[in-house]
Amino acid sequence: MDRELRSGYTTGTCAAAAAQAAAWLLCRGETIERCSIPTGKGLAKLPVSYLGETEKGVSFAVKKDAGDDPDVTDQAMICAAVKKVERDPDPSWYASGDYPGIYIDGGKGVGRVTKPGLSCPVGKAAINPVPREMIWKAVDQVRRAGEDPGPLLVTVEIPAGEELAEKTFNPKLGIVGGLSVLGTTGIVEPMSEAALTATIRLEIHMKAVEGADYLVVTPGNYGEAFLKEHLGISLDQGVKCSNFIRDTMKFMEEEGFRRGLLVGHAGKLIKAAGGVENTHSRYGDRRMEILWDCVEGAVPPKAKDSRLREKILASNTTEEAVEYLEEEGIRRITGDFAAKRLRQQILDWTDGKVDMDVILFSSGLGVFGEVGL
Repeated sequence: MDRELRSGYTTGTCAAAAAQAAAWLLCRGETIERCSIPTGKGLAKLPVSYLGETEKGVSFAVKKDAGDDPDVTDQAMICAAVKKVERDPDPSWYASGDYPGIYIDGGKGVGRVTKPGLSCPVGKAAINPVPREMIWKAVDQVRRAGEDPGPLLVTVEIPAGEELAEKTFNPKLGIVGGLSVLGTTGIVEPMSEAALTATIRLEIHMKAVEGADYLVVTPGNYGEAFLKEHLGISLDQGVKCSNFIRDTMKFMEEEGFRRGLLVGHAGKLIKAAGGVENTHSRYGDRRMEILWDCVEGAVPPKAKDSRLREKILASNTTEEAVEYLEEEGIRRITGDFAAKRLRQQILDWTDGKVDMDVILFSSGLGVFGEVGL
């Protein structure tokens, strides 16, 4: 029996706990070892570690536990320093009318926003709205427990953040210098399809905000390499859609895109050509059946060749099947038919609003089929 996946805590929850501990020592002179932070799913009780005092103030850290989620920040140190400030707030700091006199900024390892369209303004630290609210509440709780210490600045830092950010979407989203401080409920749920599609939706939104009107889409690394090597196109101009072909097309429709280029390996895109909305293997295969349907549509006389049909349907991989089509001299005509069928499927999914150019390729033989280019 499968083990139930264990939840963890978001970066925002960890930052709020570290900030509360730092505020407690600064304002009340007491060092605490654990903080209780309200989340959308109950109270998070996190151990905190005193780091000392620097020019940024009294500093504490929380080692992040992401549970069973494959999060790049798992076991990273999430730090917060708190100090008293006397001058007017810097425009780059976050301020709130609900928590006057408590300001938030990002330090080492926390990214800076350079492009519009995110939930953080350009020029400010990439600390999302829910984590900011959690930090404000955590520090305000300390402030209300004693005499008002005056204005306070909370600086969130992630020492390994700049290196870890290279493994995330941040560079593509225009967040430079580190990670984002994220969280919506305060709890990290093991990675779900909803989380993946939310990332794809955000990337497409960012491209729309930047003014793009033609979007390049590919499922993954194979497509990215093909784009670069054969078309000289960097995926900086587009997005990876993983298995979520239909969802991605619907997101494009919602953001106003009407044209684009979809490039992918035949083994994945042939499924979408047959109407498969999510190409992950858990939703079924049907690659060879759909491929044979394309042979029947593209070259009707070949549909009577039972020997070829058996070879195609018995193929272990699409690469093997495409080799058989090459031997018969019908690789490109079949591939072009598949590309046209996929283009029509996308039009059907988006009520005729998104018209994609399409390239299907084989690792061994190159372009399998294309339409619209």
